[in-house]
Amino acid sequence: MKSVTRVWITVSLFLSFLSPELQAQDTDTLRKYQDTTAVPTKASFFKSKGFRATIVPAILIGYGVSTIKDHGIYSSYDAKRDLQRHFPNFKTNVDDYLIFAPFAELALAYVLQFEGNHDYLNTGILILKAEAINAVAVFGLKSLTKQERPNGENSYSFPSGHTAHAFLAASIIHSELRHRSPWFGIGAYTIATGVGALRMLNNKHWQSDVFAGAGIGILSSHLAYLSHRNRWGRKPTIVYAPTYLYGVPGVSVTVDLNQLTGKSLLPVKRPKKQAVLAYQ
Repeated sequence: MKSVTRVWITVSLFLSFLSPELQAQDTDTLRKYQDTTAVPTKASFFKSKGFRATIVPAILIGYGVSTIKDHGIYSSYDAKRDLQRHFPNFKTNVDDYLIFAPFAELALAYVLQFEGNHDYLNTGILILKAEAINAVAVFGLKSLTKQERPNGENSYSFPSGHTAHAFLAASIIHSELRHRSPWFGIGAYTIATGVGALRMLNNKHWQSDVFAGAGIGILSSHLAYLSHRNRWGRKPTIVYAPTYLYGVPGVSVTVDLNQLTGKSLLPVKRPKKQAVLAYQ
């Protein structure tokens, strides 16, 4: 028995030297097997991430759907009639380029060394995920609804893809840079709102298309953040530590995924009340 104990101590010390840090053990190892007396509290539905992620998009999409054609208090037909009366000859293609302006704002912020909530790699992954969700939703609904455009060009009016993309980009900028300044989000959402207004002024989309597109764009961004649980660029750290439980020697192994390679995925200095998601 003494020889076994000596071997165990030798192996444990050797593994401890290989570990980058030594995990502290509870002096009373039996306590971790005791039943907890704490009663888990269930978070309110209205405070959950899912509710906060969907409430604003749901309102926008719901209002858009309620005004399709001549429905609603102020219908899409009413909006078109008023716009045509006040801006009869309006035409521009600026909206085709403005949809990329929010991402240009994000790139400029990075150039000026305004760090976001994620590093470049994970921000890029979030954008790709949001764009994929947005594309499936927008083109899927266009194919299903076959809503004719106000100018009669085709039957792919609902929802507005330009507006959805612009609000998707604005939502990502707001989520990434809101802790630096609220003006990043204000500027991006102002651009996105301008895109939606121009789509209506150009007689390319109905009011219902624009509101629904805005909601889908924001929702796509929020879903991308909610599903981004496993950040890329992590370097796992394996920690070994000796244990002695019920008179039996052993070794515990802990895998820590909080160590990061290269640049930190999250800024080192950030305000205490900073939130990663726009709806947190």
